[in-house]
Amino acid sequence: MNKKTRNRILIIEGILLVLIVGLLVLEPVVSAIPGRYRVALQERSPFLSSIVEGVIDQVAPMATALPVAVAASEETQVDINSLLAVTAVIEPTATVKPTGTPTVAPETTRDEAATPLPTNTPFPTPTNTPTPEPLPASHILEGMGVVRQSFNNCGPANLTQTLNYWGYDITQEEVADYLKPSSEDRNVSPWQIRDYVNEYTGGAFKATAHSGGTLELIKQFIAAGYPVVIEKGYELPTDGWYGHYLTVFGYDDEEAIFYSQDSYLGPWDGSGRTDDYEEFDFYWQQFNYTFYVVYLPSQEAEVQSILGPELSEPMAMWRMVANRAQAEIDADPENSFAWFNLGTALTEMGATTGEAQYYQGGAQAYDQARELGLPPRMLWYQFRPYLAYLRTNRLDDVIALADATLSTQGGRNVEETYWYKGLALETQGNASDAIANYQAALEVNHNAYYVQWSLDALTGG
Repeated sequence: MNKKTRNRILIIEGILLVLIVGLLVLEPVVSAIPGRYRVALQERSPFLSSIVEGVIDQVAPMATALPVAVAASEETQVDINSLLAVTAVIEPTATVKPTGTPTVAPETTRDEAATPLPTNTPFPTPTNTPTPEPLPASHILEGMGVVRQSFNNCGPANLTQTLNYWGYDITQEEVADYLKPSSEDRNVSPWQIRDYVNEYTGGAFKATAHSGGTLELIKQFIAAGYPVVIEKGYELPTDGWYGHYLTVFGYDDEEAIFYSQDSYLGPWDGSGRTDDYEEFDFYWQQFNYTFYVVYLPSQEAEVQSILGPELSEPMAMWRMVANRAQAEIDADPENSFAWFNLGTALTEMGATTGEAQYYQGGAQAYDQARELGLPPRMLWYQFRPYLAYLRTNRLDDVIALADATLSTQGGRNVEETYWYKGLALETQGNASDAIANYQAALEVNHNAYYVQWSLDALTGG
């Protein structure tokens, strides 16, 4: 081999080495690109965006599903059907501020002093009349406007649409200032929205959030004059599965459609979009038929009457949700969302009663959901698998799921991911890494008071 050839080989090897190092460096770099910039590029230059997204898919591809569970062989299994057959309803215990590290995100109004928003005088509100019986074949609420969401802001945008409908003069930016102070934060949970309305609107409005809704229930609320906001799955042609909020303000039984305002898809003229009942129900199931309703304090009795006792009492609601999920599993054993919903209901029953058997049943249901395959973004929005695995001492599963979520750019902007990982690490005795995760959670959302409780309990703050 002559010197010239040898030099060429060395140059080629050098170039290859630089490319390899560059790719190794490129993965964390492209993974860290803020989502709002990627969306902005997509809106301004679809061609350049497709090139950038192609590079990202090559060097930092998103997993096709969450990792499958590896349950310990010695783990004691419970009979889920037996759990669901129990008819006794156990009253929930009062939730108070913990003195130690909390292990479940509060789903009740927090007991810290709330600073109200600047006082806004509601405009004249729509007049509601009692729900007629039977329900009319169609009904549309007049005056429901649409708010075009800013980046990743469907939670605040849909709440703004609803508050504006009731005459409350507020913007999505004002709502987001508390609910998601970081624009990159990927999730606002229904219980956070409920608590925001109950605590930060100066007593002008109330809100209630539930799982286990039905199409008929939505119609009852609309016929009585209340828009309903649902949480649902959302399939985008190029990006895959996400979670989304949707404000429903009308229905037509003859056409079998709901009318809604979609803060992401529009249309922006206020006319609304339509979804047929079957497709609506399909995507709603992916979030356990969860919904919330905003109303005036004077309408409390009517709202509770529409909800009925089954949705008003937590244990009764979660037992109903669990039995509904089990029925869907019986009809389609391959429905991973039904298994996930069953896991959530059982875990919530454990949180309500403190009984370990419900957590174990929840963990088993989540194991099956993961075996069948769950969208990689699932834990951007729903977090009860972490609790089920924490309560059954499956800390490695908590960490594995958190790490899988943290491997995505969006997942690194969900405070609950860090919090639950921190709880698992703390339980393992790894205080320093637990503290780092609590601090990371607060960087995403400094208003996550339950994370602050965990950090203070560990550091003596």
